[in-house]
Amino acid sequence: MLIVIPFRIYIAQPYIVEGSSMEPTFKGSDYLIVDQISKRFKEPKRESVVIIRYPKNPSLFFIKRLIAFPGETVEIKKGVVVIYNDENKNGIKLNEPYVVFTKQEDFLKKLETDEYFVMGDNRAGSSDSRIWGAVPKKYIVGRPIIRLFPLNEIGVWPGLNYHYGP
Repeated sequence: MLIVIPFRIYIAQPYIVEGSSMEPTFKGSDYLIVDQISKRFKEPKRESVVIIRYPKNPSLFFIKRLIAFPGETVEIKKGVVVIYNDENKNGIKLNEPYVVFTKQEDFLKKLETDEYFVMGDNRAGSSDSRIWGAVPKKYIVGRPIIRLFPLNEIGVWPGLNYHYGP
């Protein structure tokens, strides 16, 4: 017990996906192991999947995809996500092959110095930063490193089917 508690608090913890906001990448009842330690040493990468605490009720945990970083501006036009930052003054369109269901919407948000913007892969069925706002860094719990269930989808680094670029 003395080993399990610190391991679960500081290193890794289990997480069961609820709902359909991350379909098709993750489905309800997927059982994941979440790495909580690497976030202490390096920034998460754009479009990586993260487990977060819900900003409106930090006792709840959600799984979402990291879209934008502190200081960036997120623009969504007819479902297409464009990120504006110091390196991309004219914006860079995200190539999001993991998104199957989009929502034809327009949205614009400038992130503050400690804010991250997250969205579900099932854009039409996700409650995320478009609705409840940005996520402070302290609410990023970690990233899934192993999928243990369902058995036919067991694997390491689930959700890495993406790339960043025009």
